[in-house]
Amino acid sequence: MHSKTKTLLTLSLLLSACRVWAQEGDRARDSGLFARLSYESSPTVQGRAVRHVCLAVSRDGDYRIVRSLDDGQTFRLHGKMPKDQLQQLTKLLGSAEFRALSGDHGGLIRQDAESFGAEIPGPMRESADRARPWVERDVWRLQWLSADDESPFPGSVAKVVDWLQQFQPTGGKPFLYAEFPDVCPSRGLRLLQPTVAKNQQP
Repeated sequence: MHSKTKTLLTLSLLLSACRVWAQEGDRARDSGLFARLSYESSPTVQGRAVRHVCLAVSRDGDYRIVRSLDDGQTFRLHGKMPKDQLQQLTKLLGSAEFRALSGDHGGLIRQDAESFGAEIPGPMRESADRARPWVERDVWRLQWLSADDESPFPGSVAKVVDWLQQFQPTGGKPFLYAEFPDVCPSRGLRLLQPTVAKNQQP
């Protein structure tokens, strides 16, 4: 009986240690993260060559981008962002107008839709929970759904979307999804097909 209890206790300690190592690995991976951004449009939106893009960029300009074009091609590339582009992005994401926004802004899609997501880690802080004695990071998040032009992107968001559309990952090298599965920000809003939205109308 005593050996059984000892074995269960050992297994419990090992599982706890594995969870801590995994979480510390996640923090180490994200320690230099500057931002995760995403943009997506429905096929009916005109004038958008890029239908879907996700970008994760570090403070020193290392980036990973997933981009789907209007013709159906999808690219996964990573590389180093030029300093002038990193400075421009930093200015856009740090503007008072942009940072005054937060939370989820949704709507009902009947025909056209565009969505934008941002996830920007804040400064490190120590956890108040004694059961988790490590530093944590506050994260600022924004999700904005522009459905049928009823809730258009604010000017500060539109500028970031334009930047994402125009960013060219020159010299980027391909990567596999399994290598970096978390390029996109965690998303609270997703585009619904117009037919689904119609079915949800009263």
